[in-house]
Amino acid sequence: MSSLSSNAAVPLPDWPDERLAGLDNAALERAARTRVSEALERAREIYPALPAPEVWFDLKGASAGQAHLGRGGLRFNPVLLRENRGIFFADVIPHELAHWLVFHLENGPRLKPHGREWQAVMRELFALAPRVTHRLDTRRAQSAPYRYRCRCRDHYFTPQRHAQRQKGRHYRCRQCADTLVYSGRDAAQE
Repeated sequence: MSSLSSNAAVPLPDWPDERLAGLDNAALERAARTRVSEALERAREIYPALPAPEVWFDLKGASAGQAHLGRGGLRFNPVLLRENRGIFFADVIPHELAHWLVFHLENGPRLKPHGREWQAVMRELFALAPRVTHRLDTRRAQSAPYRYRCRCRDHYFTPQRHAQRQKGRHYRCRQCADTLVYSGRDAAQE
């Protein structure tokens, strides 16, 4: 990784919002594969032997992307991709490619997923802040139709968490510490 710090960090080429906005689902997935190739090309500047990852759009739930090392590639959430095109191209795809790169380094499988090596790749190769999590609205990407309320906002539960609550488990809001109270199924989630 020492050669990494000698490179001047330059962001990947922009994908303008106007260009991304007009793409249908199939074209958007092709464009995302192209973006993975751009990030891979950048990564190969410092690690020429880096293998190309497979790319799938089969991830569900709140995760935007995942470097699935056992499966040999990158997984992306198609719902979050469609709803957050610019963020995906600017942040999510390089984030996952950084995981792919770090995994393939010597001792990569032993390194922490968001450890200093991954952070260095984010900063010094992709010119991005090394954020561990995204702040995307995941409501439509998750199967969480059970709405609960506290004093500060709505919370959405999956069927499994709702079943736990119905069996007597209590949940509290992390912001206001109120006990969450069931307020019905969310029609937008069904």
